[in-house]
Amino acid sequence: MNTIHRRDPELVMRLARLGSIHQSRLSFMRVLTRRLAREGWRFEKTAFNVNDAGEGHAVYTAHGPDRAYSLIAYAHDLPPEKRSDRVIADAWDATFTLFDGVPTADDIERLSHNIPVQEAGRVSGTELSVSRANRSVRLWEHVVSSLAEGRQPDIAQINAVGYLMRTTAVYGSGKLGAADREMIADRPEFRAPFQVEMLSVYLTRWFVLDLVQHMADRRAAANGGTAARLSPEIGRAMGIGNSTGLGMAPFLLNHPVLFNNWVAARENAIQAVRKLVKASADEIALFQSLIARSKITIDQWHSEHPIQIEKLKDLKADVAKVDGYLDAADLTAGQPWDALYRWAEENLSLEGQEWIASLILEPYGTLVDSYAEDMAADNTATFRIAGAMTVGDLRALLTDVYSWAIDTNWQAPENRARAWYVSEEKLEPRLGERFEEPIEEYEQPLAPGRDAAQLFNALAHWPDEAQVADFLLRHPEHRHVLRRAQIVGRAPYAEIRDNTISDQVLPIDMLRCKLAFFGATQFDPRSDRWVRICMYGNAPLPTELTQDNADFWVFPDAEIKLEEGVA
Repeated sequence: MNTIHRRDPELVMRLARLGSIHQSRLSFMRVLTRRLAREGWRFEKTAFNVNDAGEGHAVYTAHGPDRAYSLIAYAHDLPPEKRSDRVIADAWDATFTLFDGVPTADDIERLSHNIPVQEAGRVSGTELSVSRANRSVRLWEHVVSSLAEGRQPDIAQINAVGYLMRTTAVYGSGKLGAADREMIADRPEFRAPFQVEMLSVYLTRWFVLDLVQHMADRRAAANGGTAARLSPEIGRAMGIGNSTGLGMAPFLLNHPVLFNNWVAARENAIQAVRKLVKASADEIALFQSLIARSKITIDQWHSEHPIQIEKLKDLKADVAKVDGYLDAADLTAGQPWDALYRWAEENLSLEGQEWIASLILEPYGTLVDSYAEDMAADNTATFRIAGAMTVGDLRALLTDVYSWAIDTNWQAPENRARAWYVSEEKLEPRLGERFEEPIEEYEQPLAPGRDAAQLFNALAHWPDEAQVADFLLRHPEHRHVLRRAQIVGRAPYAEIRDNTISDQVLPIDMLRCKLAFFGATQFDPRSDRWVRICMYGNAPLPTELTQDNADFWVFPDAEIKLEEGVA
């Protein structure tokens, strides 16, 4: 039998691979839906006060074993010229907050003056998240008009877009005055990362489907008719879209311990499955079934961006290769998943390799789901520098983790062509051209590779036995990257092992990585700096959620045939 180790961070933490990760059973959406079903959460719509113009509010409450949480949704009649996904927008089709408990009429009134204006408003510790969304105008109008005319919408158009609304921001963790993470981190339902935001989006999808039906009903009534009811299968097929730009990209750099825990959990799970000596007939059958269902997602995945077009071309070629492998392979033989992974690493693109790495986890919830409990981290801010570390040990650590950076010529313009800074107007991260814009004096410390190389060079004449505390007294400018190197010494997957300021850097790789951990699908880059994705596509609605459908909903069911027809 092969000895199977965790994959080397030097392999895993390259941007091209991180930008090819796929959702898995450790993704935060699926962690949430499994918990909601397992604990028997109850859901109810307690208010839906929306007028014929689509203005008003609605409240959706999730009742758990110990606490309740409510999505308060505000619907707006937005003029087309004001609809924008950019962070500088100041109006949206709908705005939301996830409320801690069940809101009173006074809460709804108070928040009605703050949630619709987002950054211009202020919320309190009873609000856990603040978010906003815009309609996919073409699909929204198609669905409303189809239902109002008594027929189901066209499936081809549904599949081409995948969502009726897309969020442009989902804020939590103290943003705009909302509850800090520390206030809720000890609650079991929020112990895994981003569970507040995932619950907010899950309930948002319910509201969006209710709102589109309401607008169709009102249009049909105005014309003296009755609208069709949206087919449950079609409703389920649509998720919530999301537009994500550079604001999210530095997150992975700014939260190294948290990022390590995400990646380490996935790598531990991959290692555990690869170590399995045998696969049962049921496990093999489930894997093969999910391969077939995953191929539906790949067939429906479209993009107009040249980079993603090429990656999708490679992935579809990989699918054919995997089919050939599975036709010939004996999955009942010893260590079948390790054999499949090793073959994938030698024969598939990075997209295909990471697709397989995620898929082999699927039959083994009992083995791998507990790794999700280790994905949170709240200790980065209090990590103290170990001043007693010797310079020799630090030098060895830098050589191990940052050898690629030490070997990079940082004087070459192409290797430091970009600079990260913060926009004064919106306090959002931006990536500018260092030699074309006057931004260098505002640069943020988001180039750890360059900074680590500078630290390594600064240590050149220091003896191995010296302590880093003495070094920092002389060179405090290296404090931030020395601390970071010590973090990576304890958390091997904490660092992206690539140049984040070169002329070749693709911020969409960072976006893709984070969103895959959320559980997103249908990645569609619109440039190298922002991407659209889909969340909760094919998921059961909260009122439909059971332990039977809470897990594999992300894979479209090959047996469901959505057909047009009058309801």
